[in-house]
Amino acid sequence: MGSIHVSNLGKAYKQYPTRWSRLLEWMLPSAGPRHVLKWVMQNVNFRLQQGEAVGIIGMNGAGKSTLLKMIVGTTQPTTGSVGISGRVAALLELGMGFHPDFSGRQNVFMSGQLMGIGVDELNRLMPEIEAFAEIGDYIDQPVRTYSSGMQMRLAFSVATALRPDVLIVDEALSVGDAYFQHKSFERIRAFRQAGTTLLIVSHDKAAIQSICDRALLLDGGRVVKEGAPEEVMDYYNALLAQRENQKVTQATLADGKVQTVSGTGEAGVIRIGLLNARGEPAEVFDVGAPATLEVVVRAHAVIPRLVLGYMIKDRLGQPMYGTNTDLKKLPLLDVQPGETLTYRFDFPLNLGPGSYSIATALASTETHLVNNYEWRDLALVFSVANLSHAPFVGCSWIDPQIHIARPALHSGQAPAAALLKV
Repeated sequence: MGSIHVSNLGKAYKQYPTRWSRLLEWMLPSAGPRHVLKWVMQNVNFRLQQGEAVGIIGMNGAGKSTLLKMIVGTTQPTTGSVGISGRVAALLELGMGFHPDFSGRQNVFMSGQLMGIGVDELNRLMPEIEAFAEIGDYIDQPVRTYSSGMQMRLAFSVATALRPDVLIVDEALSVGDAYFQHKSFERIRAFRQAGTTLLIVSHDKAAIQSICDRALLLDGGRVVKEGAPEEVMDYYNALLAQRENQKVTQATLADGKVQTVSGTGEAGVIRIGLLNARGEPAEVFDVGAPATLEVVVRAHAVIPRLVLGYMIKDRLGQPMYGTNTDLKKLPLLDVQPGETLTYRFDFPLNLGPGSYSIATALASTETHLVNNYEWRDLALVFSVANLSHAPFVGCSWIDPQIHIARPALHSGQAPAAALLKV
C-alpha cells in the first residue's frame, strides 16, 4: 500500500507547421505524419516506497506540474508507465475539480465522492472539514466568490479529510497565508508519521529539507539530480546563478556528505576556520561561546567589487543565520589578481546543540545570482554542545530573564504579592 513507480515516463505534444496540416493529416493518414513531436519530458524514472517522502524541485517550465498530472492520470504520457498502489489524494491546480457556481459545501460532497468517499462518511467528516478550512459562512457561498487562499483551504481540507495512502501536493499551498501553511504542513507531517507516502512539489527549501527523505531535480524535462534534499538543493542553488562561464562541481566528503562548489573561479576561498576565544581552530563549541569565522580569499582576476557572505546551516541544510559584507556596507573595490584577503567575523554562537555547517559566497552584490565568483557549500562543519547552561530545546539559545508576579489568593495568606526573579 502507498507506493509509486514511474518507469521511462515521457510526454510530447504534436506541433504542426500550418493550421491546415492537422486537417490534412487526419484526412490523408496514408500520406504520413505532418507534425513533429515537441518533447517536454523524457526518460523519467523513480520509485517511492511506502511511507517515503520525495520532493520535486526545478525552475519554472522544468516539467514538475506535467509530471504530477501524468502520475495522477489527468494527463496521459506519450511513453512509459506509472504504477500507484493505495488510496491517492492529490492537490494540484488550485480549485481543480471545484464548480464555481456550486457552494463550498456542495463542492465538498462532489470532490469527496470523486475521491471515493461515500456520502454517509462525508456527512460525518463535514464538521471536521469546515473546522480545518476555517472559511466560516463562506462554506455555503458559491466558490466563484472565494479568494485563492479560501479555495486552497477548502481543497486541502477535502483532500486530507481522510489519511490517504499516497498524498501528492503541487505548489498550491504557496498561495495560503502563513498560519494555514503551518497548519497544513503539520497535517502532512502527521500523515508521514502514520505511514502516508508523500510526493510534493515546492520552491520552499525549508519544507523540502524538513519533510522529505529524497529530492529530485528536474531540468528541461529530465531528472538531472537525485539524492539527499540538502545535496540536491545545493546543486539547484548553484544552477540558479548566472550560468555563463560558470561550472558546478560536487564532491563527497569524508563524512559522506556531498559538497557543491559553483562559480566562475575569478576568486576563491583558500582557507577557512572557526576559532575559539583563544584564537585556535576548534570543531566543538559551547552554547553561546564567542567564535571567530576566519576566511582567507584569493583573487584570480580583476574584480571591481567583491562581496563575501556566509551562511550557517543546521544538519538538514536549513539556514540559521547569514549575512555578507554588502549588507554590512563593507564591500572591497578594485581587487587585483593575486591579492590575498583575510576576513574575520566575530559573533557569539547562540545556537542549540547539534551539528552545523557554513557556506561561503563570493559575488559582486548581496546575491550570488549576479557575478557568482564562488559559492561553496559545506565549506566548514562544526558542532555545538551544551556544556554550561540549563537544558533547553530548539536551534537557538535565547536565554530569558524571568519575572513572575504571584498575588495572594486570600488575605492572611503569604505576602500580598511576591515577585520572583530568575
